[in-house]
Amino acid sequence: MLSPESAKIVQATLPAVGQALDEITTRFYGTMFADNPDLLRNLFNRSNQANGEQRQALAGSIAAFASMLINRPDERPDALLSRIAHKHASLGVTPDQYTIVHKYLLAAVADVLGDAVTPEVAAAWDEVYWLMAGALIAMEARLMPDEDDPWLRATVVERRSETPDTISLILKPPAPLPFAPGQYISVGVELPDGARQIRQYSLSSAPGRGDWRITVKRVRGAGPDGEVSGWLHANVKAGDELTVSRPYGDLALAEGDTPLLLASAGIGGTPMLSMLDHLVATGSTRQVIVVHADRSPADHAHRKELVNLVDALPGATLYRWYEEAGDCSCDPAPLLGHADLSGIELPPGLVAYLCGPLPFMRGVRTELLRRGVPARAVHYEVFGPDLWLGQD
Repeated sequence: MLSPESAKIVQATLPAVGQALDEITTRFYGTMFADNPDLLRNLFNRSNQANGEQRQALAGSIAAFASMLINRPDERPDALLSRIAHKHASLGVTPDQYTIVHKYLLAAVADVLGDAVTPEVAAAWDEVYWLMAGALIAMEARLMPDEDDPWLRATVVERRSETPDTISLILKPPAPLPFAPGQYISVGVELPDGARQIRQYSLSSAPGRGDWRITVKRVRGAGPDGEVSGWLHANVKAGDELTVSRPYGDLALAEGDTPLLLASAGIGGTPMLSMLDHLVATGSTRQVIVVHADRSPADHAHRKELVNLVDALPGATLYRWYEEAGDCSCDPAPLLGHADLSGIELPPGLVAYLCGPLPFMRGVRTELLRRGVPARAVHYEVFGPDLWLGQD
């Protein structure tokens, strides 16, 4: 909770800081990476820096946290910060790195806003930063193992081609490690230029099988080609070892008997496969509505597996939309176009899990809220920086 003095200052200056956040975060990252180039090479996602998404995500998280401190001072920040904490834990972020970020972020605020940043204003926003950083450090400490090296070496048992641009890798971790359906692992690779880059991939099969499966879509066309996905596609084969994290992620299927909506698009279907596989393995009779949208049947990774899993659940129904029909003898027959939930009956007490591109998730969430599903019952996962945070 902010001190009363700082709360007044932050409330008064939040509009000016908010309007300048893009310039502030641009200045922040530029100066921090100039002085600490290894952070960009070995921790931060270079592609997200190049396309500006990481700056947008940081700005959104700061604005959302500051607004919460002002407008909902008695609310714990855990729900707001959980997704960030899981991502940081999967990357191996350390408490001392928050001190580095603090130095450059607060300097960027002073540089951009100039004389408006009086000592009192600087102290108030310093308090905001350390409240946010302190909450994240505490959450990450609870998530991360108490070990010097948080990384593991997992053996690639099998490589499978799922679509022309998607592969799945079956990994054997060094010891059995539990995870919740819907979680992900980080994969770190050393690229040809010597940089170590890290990406997250959902575990796309059920827990308790003794191995992990990740599904990797090669990123091409929309901006820079994916550095890590391209390297994995070009180089990894059975028998290789990969550097991976333990499982993390707050999009985790809750146990119980409430009806479920699992809505995904594109490669966002991977955490839903893990949830469905788990429901089948545990003999669940829950009512499950499965919605998936994709470019075409040929682009839909694990298409037949999805149908088989839904068929194995007595309470499950599948709805699919494809932008292009392609050559598909699909049963049940898919719909053409974009996903539209308006004609699907939603049972009371529904809990929804969403994963896919932001426009898809925004559309689904808007429809769910319009039809009375409470916001607290809608959970989502974003591949990459969370550009939704602060815009919701």
